[in-house]
Amino acid sequence: KLHIYCCIYIYIHTLFCKMKVEVISRDTIKPSSPTPDHLRTLQLSFCDQIAAPVFMPITLFYPADSDVKQDIVDRTKQLKQSLSEALTRFYPLAGRTKDNLFIDCNDEGVHYLEARVKCQLSQAIDQPDPADLNKLLPCELDNVGDLVLAIQVNTFECGGIAVGVCISHKIADALSMFMFINSWASTARGDGDIVSPHFGLSTLFPPRKLTGFKASTGIFKDKIVTKRFVFNASKIASLRAQNTGGQNAGRPTRIEALSTFIWSRFVAVTQGNEDSKRLNTVLYAVNLRTRMDPPLPENYFGNISSFAIAVPSMDSNEECYGVVNSVRDAIKKINGDYVEKLQRGDEHLNFMKDRAEKITKGGVVSFSFTSLCRFPLYEADFGWGKPVWVGSASLTFKNLVVFMDTKLGGGIEAWVNLKEDDMAKFESDHELLALVSPIPDAKNSVF
Repeated sequence: KLHIYCCIYIYIHTLFCKMKVEVISRDTIKPSSPTPDHLRTLQLSFCDQIAAPVFMPITLFYPADSDVKQDIVDRTKQLKQSLSEALTRFYPLAGRTKDNLFIDCNDEGVHYLEARVKCQLSQAIDQPDPADLNKLLPCELDNVGDLVLAIQVNTFECGGIAVGVCISHKIADALSMFMFINSWASTARGDGDIVSPHFGLSTLFPPRKLTGFKASTGIFKDKIVTKRFVFNASKIASLRAQNTGGQNAGRPTRIEALSTFIWSRFVAVTQGNEDSKRLNTVLYAVNLRTRMDPPLPENYFGNISSFAIAVPSMDSNEECYGVVNSVRDAIKKINGDYVEKLQRGDEHLNFMKDRAEKITKGGVVSFSFTSLCRFPLYEADFGWGKPVWVGSASLTFKNLVVFMDTKLGGGIEAWVNLKEDDMAKFESDHELLALVSPIPDAKNSVF
């Protein structure tokens, strides 16, 4: 009954509190200083080339100060000016991609939108609807074209602000995205200690001819539903205690325990007899910076990540399908030898082509996890404090889960993207609902 009341509450809230967003201005922000001629062309690395042609989204929410009208004017002016200054260091972000080969660092500029949101900031973040949050972004996520970066600054009726950022996956992974955002924020507040990014990954991962490979495999335009599930620290601790990972595996991490639980519930509610011949795989995004020899400095900018691919046991008698052990084994293989093969490119490209073909034909059921936990999500202080909340959006990939730390309390937000019919089964699963709070509040909820 409690779950039914919860669903009714959410439905009524959604019905009456839909966000209406009106774009009131469009501008193009260029670097405050022109990019030197010798830096005008940035060759994409092999890892950039095979990255999906989508925008990575993030939205940062900031409450209003006491003097709302003056606060809004000052903030928007400060954001524009500091963005222009930050682009002198992150100059490729003001350029345009060309033929999946290079960035033309021509200072054409960043698309910059300002919008009014016809609700209070508290309404947007207390009951965040992932699909609604896309309205706070400047672009459709699968409509990248040649654009590298776009910003939308949204002002709420209360004077609060949400800064929506879309950065092309063709030039950045998640760590690079936050490097830029936090450097922009440091510039805005006048901090002298600002990171200078290092570009030029193509020297480490030379580009290749990608004949026959489609980086867009897995992108779906329609019928993908995103829901946000929040697990508090005590529930995650309970999962870790329940899932030993098998003999000699050791206690699973928070991410291992939660991803194992989510995947096993997905399999339990969606797997039919007709799927028994399909190969189930679990993918984990892995940062390569620390796995290089020698490790790369943190200021290296670009796609410096890959995926560990595990094949769990489909024997339901094995604890949690043996996911923890199989994932750990897969991640161990992301070592120096793996990086060398990736640098050579051809073998990895052939593997990617073969895998894409199997996914397209339905022979492989792929489920992916990417974790932003322990990333500097809440560090972007533009001069008026750190964000009260940082949110993702409704993405274009099916069977994708993005983990993000809650701001307080040690919990984890799981942003789950599934096909519409799969989500209907998944969000109704009793074992799932037992671990997420049935009461819709900002800290422990399922939306």
